[in-house]
Amino acid sequence: MLNIRLSVLALTLFSLAATLLSGCSSTPTDPTEAWTTEKLYKEARDESVSGAWDRASSLFEKLEGRAAGTPLAQQAQIEKAYAQYRSNEKVQALATLDRFLKLHPASPAVDYALYLKGLVNFNEDLGLFSFVTKQDLSERDQKAAKDSYESFRELVSRFPESKYASDARQRMTYIVNSLAAYEVHVARYYLSRGAHVAAINRAQVAITDYPGVPANKEALQILVKSYEALGMKELKADSQRVLEKNYPETTITPSKKPSAWWKFW
Repeated sequence: MLNIRLSVLALTLFSLAATLLSGCSSTPTDPTEAWTTEKLYKEARDESVSGAWDRASSLFEKLEGRAAGTPLAQQAQIEKAYAQYRSNEKVQALATLDRFLKLHPASPAVDYALYLKGLVNFNEDLGLFSFVTKQDLSERDQKAAKDSYESFRELVSRFPESKYASDARQRMTYIVNSLAAYEVHVARYYLSRGAHVAAINRAQVAITDYPGVPANKEALQILVKSYEALGMKELKADSQRVLEKNYPETTITPSKKPSAWWKFW
């Protein structure tokens, strides 16, 4: 009887061991494990060139770990951020760039990191149906636009001679125009609803915070209409004078949306 029990126990242990060994043997292996850092970088770059951004991002991440403490690791980190950006992984790309800027403040690639950070926010996803609605930057939440502007502003301030500075300045112009247009867009909405005090407040923000931009014309027009509706004759007259002085051939019509950023150059 004892021998039978021992046999059963032995058989059970053997089955368990076989199961464990089977599990171990099925564990996937990393095909890049034996690659040199040079080969890993080459493969990652090849994936980038072919547009396989997810694969490139994964390889750059491996390279960043294996080449830690070397210039190649920095290169891998910044290229990973670009691959994440192209993969529409905005949050991950920004996190990678913030980490790069924190860890490598003296890197010669800091200007590019700032430019790419601005670009990630500048090209925020418009949404699945944006091509139908023709929605532009002036009609969306402005946090990303403001973050983008700050990154570009830091770039041109710290590195005015950078090869990315010219493009950053042009994008900043578009962003400022769009931020003002956003305020006017909201003011126009309030005006159409008869919320004249709210319309005045948003129009004044556009004029005060973004002087000299195209949207200021409609902002002044909204002030004239809103003050008239509220019976504030003096304020209406003041706004009318400013409007006529800055825009002599004025008609009370909505201003155009800002042109696409690429039309600035």
